[in-house]
Amino acid sequence: MPTESAYRTDDALAAGARLLAAVSETPRLDAELLVAFATRRTRSAVLAFPERVLDAADAKLFRALLARRARGEPLAYLTEEREFFSLPLAVSSSVLIPRAETELLVELALAAVASAARPVVLDVGTGSGAIALAIKRARGDAVVTATDQSAAALAVARANAARLTLDVRFVESRWFEALGGDTFDVIVSNPPYVRSADVTGALAFEPRLALDGGADGLDAYRDLFAAAATHLDPRRGMLLVEHGADQRSELVALAQAHAWRVAAAHDDLAGRPRVLELERGSAP
Repeated sequence: MPTESAYRTDDALAAGARLLAAVSETPRLDAELLVAFATRRTRSAVLAFPERVLDAADAKLFRALLARRARGEPLAYLTEEREFFSLPLAVSSSVLIPRAETELLVELALAAVASAARPVVLDVGTGSGAIALAIKRARGDAVVTATDQSAAALAVARANAARLTLDVRFVESRWFEALGGDTFDVIVSNPPYVRSADVTGALAFEPRLALDGGADGLDAYRDLFAAAATHLDPRRGMLLVEHGADQRSELVALAQAHAWRVAAAHDDLAGRPRVLELERGSAP
């Protein structure tokens, strides 16, 4: 690589793209975003001035970030941000990185409360606060509560809420345990649903608490389905849960065994099974 005193932006981008080609589907883009982060500039500014020389401190930081990315660490943890539902969210290794497919959960929650005045919504296992904050941004009149059992995750969520000036109540709780008798019009959750044996590769960098759903990936749903009904408005309450693409049939059976009725099943934009919409029903 060029010496730090002559480390031009275009040299940094070329070297970064070469190094990341083996670990990333978008090595050049990754390099651009890492240079932007290291130099505290926008990506467009990085691309507009390829001849600009990185100073020694910025070059050192870029190389350190590049080495971490080359080891498989997710880009969002390096740039400390991920956009979700048009919200710029701070992320850290304490929280799950928000995924684009989870935006479907937000869209369905908003549709569920579209005709309700001042809807009361609960996000269970909020992580960075992505779902709760997206709902609150879209429905400013909504009363939104978000829980997580991780104090570190809640610190990230609260910081995001403060930076975005969104009023969400955050509660440290394992599922519903700290909510007392509170009830909600809609409960949404993107729980841990990865099978224990599959928490490998890039996933191993994310908090296991937010990913590991046990041997079959369904442990979290067993807890949710057993307790959620007592926290739903009995007249119109709805439970929305995200799930893995290959889990729908097992999850439907599990929901029905806990006296939930599948009101609808939704696929994400890639056509993969993603969300169940559940109401209280009768066990089969």
